[in-house]
Amino acid sequence: MKHSVSVTCCALLVSSISLSYAAEVPSGTVLAEKQELVRHIKDEPASLDPAKAVGLPEIQVIRDLFEGLVNQNEKGEIVPGVATQWKSNDNRIWTFTLRDNAKWADGTPVTAQDFVYSWQRLVDPKTLSPFAWFAALAGINNAQAIIDGKAAPDQLGVTAVDAHTLKIQLDKPLPWFVNLTANFAFFPVQKANVESSKEWTKPGKLIGNGAYVLKERVVNEKLVVVPNTHYWDNAKTVLQKVTFLPINQESAATKRYLAGDIDITESFPKNMYQKLLKDIPGQVYTPPQLGTYYYAFNTQKGPTADQRVRLALSMTIDRRLMTEKVLGTGEKPAWHFTPDVTAGFTPEPSPFEQMSQEELNAQAKTLLSAAGYGPQKPLKLTLLYNTSENHQKIAIAVASMWKKNLGVDVKLQNQEWKTYIDSRNTGNFDVIRASWVGDYNEPSTFLTLLTSTHSGNISRFNNPAYDKVLAQASTENTVKARNADYNTAEKILMEQAPIAPIYQYTNGRLIKPWLKGYPINNPEDVAYSRTMYIVKH
Repeated sequence: MKHSVSVTCCALLVSSISLSYAAEVPSGTVLAEKQELVRHIKDEPASLDPAKAVGLPEIQVIRDLFEGLVNQNEKGEIVPGVATQWKSNDNRIWTFTLRDNAKWADGTPVTAQDFVYSWQRLVDPKTLSPFAWFAALAGINNAQAIIDGKAAPDQLGVTAVDAHTLKIQLDKPLPWFVNLTANFAFFPVQKANVESSKEWTKPGKLIGNGAYVLKERVVNEKLVVVPNTHYWDNAKTVLQKVTFLPINQESAATKRYLAGDIDITESFPKNMYQKLLKDIPGQVYTPPQLGTYYYAFNTQKGPTADQRVRLALSMTIDRRLMTEKVLGTGEKPAWHFTPDVTAGFTPEPSPFEQMSQEELNAQAKTLLSAAGYGPQKPLKLTLLYNTSENHQKIAIAVASMWKKNLGVDVKLQNQEWKTYIDSRNTGNFDVIRASWVGDYNEPSTFLTLLTSTHSGNISRFNNPAYDKVLAQASTENTVKARNADYNTAEKILMEQAPIAPIYQYTNGRLIKPWLKGYPINNPEDVAYSRTMYIVKH
């Protein structure tokens, strides 16, 4: 994604009708008479309140029900949403102009004050938002103090200059701030709607400002949305009904896709990849995704508190074998934490990448021996992962590599999601499976995760030099300077090994050939139903 803002002078983007991101049906296209889509989501949404969302299942639905200041196009580039233009002279004070025809589903105008209310609500400790930290990451004035209960929500650095002008003050310059406003956590909610009832997110009660409204919801069965006739670009919405089916078993979702019950799956079983390619060519997609699968080491206690142990373990993970043989669905080896597809990142070659696996294994043996482990005193550790066929397959492969090359005795431990999260949060592990899919398309979404104060720092990595270089990156005025800082940060991660990046995600999914307008190359998998349509078949 290219940044839509200048980082050295006044940044300004003005929208026009051609910049709206909606269904663009080519001239001469014959549409199906029935414009109804069935989308698979991986689980029952935890909440349809943007401030309470925690994962992809609800985010996919929320993107249809609400709209933020900006959207993303099929390439992941920023385009206007509720805002038609934005500007900043110093990357610290930002002004957004809102379109005057943006309306809530009840026909009332969407105003700057709606965003003020929504963002204050996001950081208010009473809301208990799992994504409140995102406002602090964005650097909005007083966000962290409010989250910590040290300031009132109305002290947040966001004000309504008038009904259609929103002013945001950051605590430091942030060139990519506009990109962050595409995140679902910054979507507006209507105050009157939220305060009307604790059940305001139910069908018939939820009032959003997105292209669709919630018509029906049967928990663990389906969510149905239909067009919001008050949406500012409703004239370009083609799909008249979208049904989301929560199915947490990939094999079950794939079976229903093959039976014709589903038009798009969120994924498919990796062991079916070759068969699917053979049986339904042209319907199997594996584009790169803005995400990294990795193992986090406990840097504070146990054998992995020793940097030499962590580095040895990381070096002996055969990433090439993992992606080509164990996975085999288009994934790429992760030689860095930041994926190659990330905007604004040109990685320097990793020494690991330039060595053969035999050379890496030999160096790893030397490191582990120096740490005091060997045939007479084998390293023993536990590898924890959350229950999943795929995670288990990878864990077995890695444990085998560690045993074969280093003589490590690995105990594999799987836990259900809630127990796993508790173990992760309390640091009750030696090595733990983890992954990160970027919240925005810029290297900092990955690298800040390992700063000493970040709540997502699973390994409890604490390195002042690392913190310093990332703080410096956020003040740089050019992409080149930031890229240099990011490569320095990646070098520290490689040497200190608080984590072992394993592979870069692909976004495997199945899509019916008659469905058009799906943004398959969006690296963050941002897919609005309003851009899609069904051709006659």
